[in-house]
Amino acid sequence: MNPRALLLSSAVCVFALAANGATSTAWELSGFNELLKGRLTGLSLDANGRLEPGPSVRWAASLNQPAIWSIAPAPDGSIYGATGHSGKVFRITPDGRSSLIWSASQSEVFALATTSQGQLYAATSPNGGLYRIENGRAEEVWHSTAKYIWSLAAAPDGSIYLGTGDAGRVYRYDGKASTTVYYETGQSNVTALALSANGHLYAGTDPNGLLYDIARPGQATVLYDSSLPEIRSIVLTPDGTLYAAAMGGAVASRSTAANTAQQSATTAVAVTPTVITVTAAADAADAGDQAAKPAEQTKPAAATTTTSTAAATGVTEISGVEKSAIYRIRSNGSVETIRSSKDDNVYSLLLDGDALLFSTDDHARIYRYAQNRISLLAEPGSGETTQLLKLGSDLYAAVSNSARLLRFGPAGSAPASYESQVHDASSVARWGHFQWHGAGSGVVFRTRTGYSARPDSTWSPWSGPLTDSAGSLIPSPPARFIQFRAEWAAGANAQIDSIAVPYLAQNSAPVVRSITVSSVVGTNANKSNSAGASSSTGAYSITVTDTGEAPAASSSNSASQIVSRLQTTQTQISWQADDPDGDKLVYTLYFRAEDENGWQLIRSHMFENTLLLDPDVFADGRYFFRVVASDAPANAPEFAHETELISTPVVIDNTPPVVTVVGAERSDVEIEAADKTSTLRLCEYSLDAGTWQPIESVDGITDSPRERFRVHFSKLSPGEHLLVFRVYDSAGNAGLAKVVLR
Repeated sequence: MNPRALLLSSAVCVFALAANGATSTAWELSGFNELLKGRLTGLSLDANGRLEPGPSVRWAASLNQPAIWSIAPAPDGSIYGATGHSGKVFRITPDGRSSLIWSASQSEVFALATTSQGQLYAATSPNGGLYRIENGRAEEVWHSTAKYIWSLAAAPDGSIYLGTGDAGRVYRYDGKASTTVYYETGQSNVTALALSANGHLYAGTDPNGLLYDIARPGQATVLYDSSLPEIRSIVLTPDGTLYAAAMGGAVASRSTAANTAQQSATTAVAVTPTVITVTAAADAADAGDQAAKPAEQTKPAAATTTTSTAAATGVTEISGVEKSAIYRIRSNGSVETIRSSKDDNVYSLLLDGDALLFSTDDHARIYRYAQNRISLLAEPGSGETTQLLKLGSDLYAAVSNSARLLRFGPAGSAPASYESQVHDASSVARWGHFQWHGAGSGVVFRTRTGYSARPDSTWSPWSGPLTDSAGSLIPSPPARFIQFRAEWAAGANAQIDSIAVPYLAQNSAPVVRSITVSSVVGTNANKSNSAGASSSTGAYSITVTDTGEAPAASSSNSASQIVSRLQTTQTQISWQADDPDGDKLVYTLYFRAEDENGWQLIRSHMFENTLLLDPDVFADGRYFFRVVASDAPANAPEFAHETELISTPVVIDNTPPVVTVVGAERSDVEIEAADKTSTLRLCEYSLDAGTWQPIESVDGITDSPRERFRVHFSKLSPGEHLLVFRVYDSAGNAGLAKVVLR
């Protein structure tokens, strides 16, 4: 099994108590990012990675609708909720009872606003208008010339600002009878509005992610140009600091919903494309410690023309690309990116004293940003939290899929729980003593195990409570996968910052997958020094004369010059093996001849999977090779495993064919070639050191250990000619013979 080092960071740690292999191992969870991978109910997770009781859900009012887009407070403490895709407005009382107060003729009510005088306004889409709802009756006070009304902002004087699309205008309704264009952004959609104490209106837009500071009608400056296409939410602090959430795809998603509900088939055409450069996201827990500057962008400042239909395409998500960001823009114009994420979208921002709350579409999570640190405040569960609202000390969250309104109360006032991810022990494991570290009391743990990656009916039931933090023996049965659950009683004050699940995994045997025996070319220094050895290896020299007399012996006063080949072949034995646990393996190599029964050791205690041998150590013949792989280096002797594999028969042939001239005339030459070990494959000849020319055997196919070859010359020029034959066997050995034709 794999060696596992103890990681000294706030991450999931799987460490070995010994070096490696089948030794006691622990799955340890600690740190913000790793504990965030679990499922939290009624818990918070602080920036240091401590699980503790969080805001409890007082009640959850179900509205029996797919989505809830906007919420607004009523004077009597009730909450108004606007939904899609049936265009309904609900009133939810302080005790969680909901009632329908209005059904619009359009499919979506994207925005609500209540004035300081207690009047409720609702904006309908598509092709809708602005409605004032009083005493259960709705009056259309302005019919929109735009297709969508995305956002509303109520002014202290009772007027209403409207952000629209697909023309990207801001309108002002005076609260009586008049509606005028307040500012033309040049963008497709005005998706967020916020009004400051000094009367400045801030508008966020799509698709170029521009944030406008509108000082007065028709006069504005671009406060920030985001690298993401949509500014979704804006909030202002008393000292003039502005927070803005940017994301991608929300307008397209909501437009699709509206058009689907209206059974519309319109599509969007981007006239002015946006080119975005995306920067990497910072670590969630420490995002505020190092503020990242926005990436430089190459894109138009505003879309000057749009099509007559709004964006109605679905959202295409690409993994690894920034999905959302939160910016802090100070009164001096400086901009900080306090959070950037590739995993979730940020829908709503809310100021809570000196802290900033924001909601996402990842398990509807609500985060808290304070003192440059991010913590998880609450996790409502499935869906996305589209808007946050604070009334007194209570927090309200509008959650879609399906639409419901949640009211949170004091921390720890209800039971809470944490359910971990499923851990894979890689093989069947026996479990040790469960351990955790923290402070306080009132928490117990339970475990369950199984053989499938996702818990199902085949898993064991949750175990009885484990209460000893120093080590309660895990009662769940041996299995490959394990999961734990922590449970807080109501009123408990326990804080947990690390959990360890010790186990001993079953060691898996290694696997030898293949054995390969081949010849490789190398240089044999020993043979190169044997100057007195014969340089011929089965080569024959025959001289043929017209008279039949033996040729005269040649003489020379100089020493003979010998040309020899210093290269030789080596036998390479290699194999492929692996271990399911990643253990280090040691090998032993054996061989035996085909006619033998016992195995002969070649090499033991090998950590490499290749061995080179001088071919002369094996006589020509057929052999079997056996590789034994052991994971003993990584496991105690009682847990170590061995696996072996025997090769198919391997023909070793180091001897070239013997080539004999059996007949030689000036115009006809016949040779015979024979090999003791393998079949012949090729015969070729060279005349007067010319190009090699292949010839087939006399019987037509060169495929036997013994063959005859014949060559005929019809027009040889007068004089001597050197004829050389070369015959190869299946192992690639070449035998030579030469004839001098006179």
